[in-house]
Amino acid sequence: QADKVVVHKSERRLELLKNGKVLRSFRVALGLAPEGDKLREGDFRTPEGVYHLSRRNPRSEFFLSVEVSYPNEADRARASAEGLRPGGLIMIHGQPNVPRKPPEYYATRDWTDGCIAVSNAAMVDIWQRTRIGIPIEIRP
Repeated sequence: QADKVVVHKSERRLELLKNGKVLRSFRVALGLAPEGDKLREGDFRTPEGVYHLSRRNPRSEFFLSVEVSYPNEADRARASAEGLRPGGLIMIHGQPNVPRKPPEYYATRDWTDGCIAVSNAAMVDIWQRTRIGIPIEIRP
């Protein structure tokens, strides 16, 4: 069982950790505009920072999903100061249940609205090795 999730956006990697040691590592796809922190709803960026896993959804439009607790208070305050909405529903999820593109598209590029996508096999592993409440750190 993992006690922390770390995402390295620049490396397109998600790691499941236990006591600081990597248990498993997976390739990820990010938002369509992967560089930089998420600033507002609709910017297609994956947020950066420390959050926690907040909800599991076995019936999402993607193969399993686990919600990340974005936005936090700082994210909301930053967006509000600029008159923007921070967005939300950032998830770790598998592939679309109803794909609109060929499998190679999802396997080789960033394609989400800001979520962290993995293969369905990886998602099963993540689902089984995580629980609600553990921290997730999303690094640039």
